[in-house]
Amino acid sequence: MDLNSMYIDELRDFFVSKGEKSFRGNQLFTFLHDKKRIDIENSNLSAKALEIIKNEKITTIEIYKMYSSEIDETRKMLFKLEDDNLIEGVLMKYKFGYSQCISTQVGCKMSCGFCASTKDGVIRNLSASEMLGQIYAVENHFNITISNVILMGSGEPLDNYDEVIRFIRLLHDEKGHNLSYRNITLSTCGLADKIRDLADEDIPINLAVSLHQTNDTDRSKLMPINRKFNLEALKKALIYYQDKTNNRITFEYTLIEGQNDKDSNVKELKIFTHGLKTHINLIPLNPIEEFNEKRPNSFGIQTFKNKLENENMNVTIRRELGSDISASCGQLRRRVKR
Repeated sequence: MDLNSMYIDELRDFFVSKGEKSFRGNQLFTFLHDKKRIDIENSNLSAKALEIIKNEKITTIEIYKMYSSEIDETRKMLFKLEDDNLIEGVLMKYKFGYSQCISTQVGCKMSCGFCASTKDGVIRNLSASEMLGQIYAVENHFNITISNVILMGSGEPLDNYDEVIRFIRLLHDEKGHNLSYRNITLSTCGLADKIRDLADEDIPINLAVSLHQTNDTDRSKLMPINRKFNLEALKKALIYYQDKTNNRITFEYTLIEGQNDKDSNVKELKIFTHGLKTHINLIPLNPIEEFNEKRPNSFGIQTFKNKLENENMNVTIRRELGSDISASCGQLRRRVKR
């Protein structure tokens, strides 16, 4: 395991196993995750400690290319990994601070019809350090502090479960970045078994579920994961999650004209969400080349929202950011070919 994916107690044990004092683990952890630096030769580690780690792996990640929106302050980054794979992330500025959307895999295998990230399949999982590296690279480049992190870039976070959990715990560590769990949102297309596992982790992050359809027939066509975990299985997992955490669940719902914006969808959505504390986030469809469907017009979007609210559902329409640089929901992909 690379050193910047290790918990602080693992680093302490590592140095002890090499005959060095355990507090060297604290020093290295702070240097990597509080100072966000990898130039270890300039740290306060002893000569002996530096000798111990000189052949150990410390993962690096760099901003390869950046796109700036001309309609808002959103920026999309291409990050280059050590194996030359590229991943994407998005930096968004709000009144309350900066939010960053990060990737958890190179590509994605979930094959959701409207999503660009999945069109080339999944190449590999990211390590915890590669996820952290996306945040540290952006913070160092812009001299800012990220206040909210969203696992909603390329990849299905729960398909890379162990490394994602490690990333979340490292990001939260008070001796590192010290980001509150409440400021971390994980988005999943509905891996019911992993949602149950997440409920047992006792980490009070925000859970967002990509729903997008309201019955099994239509959802299975749009989202193949529904063939493995149908809506009944998903809801049982969400009930378990909410019973364990008492957290509200956000449902992401991409509005597709004539597909999931009908009165029948309103009724089915009300039935599905019954018994759950939920918030519905409506996302007007963002165009990609491979999905030949349309987004409703502004009147249709507002009409659907009103119908849901008339059924006493909590609903918002997601503010679109970075659409001119393909940084909106569903548009991230590996654009640069080598």
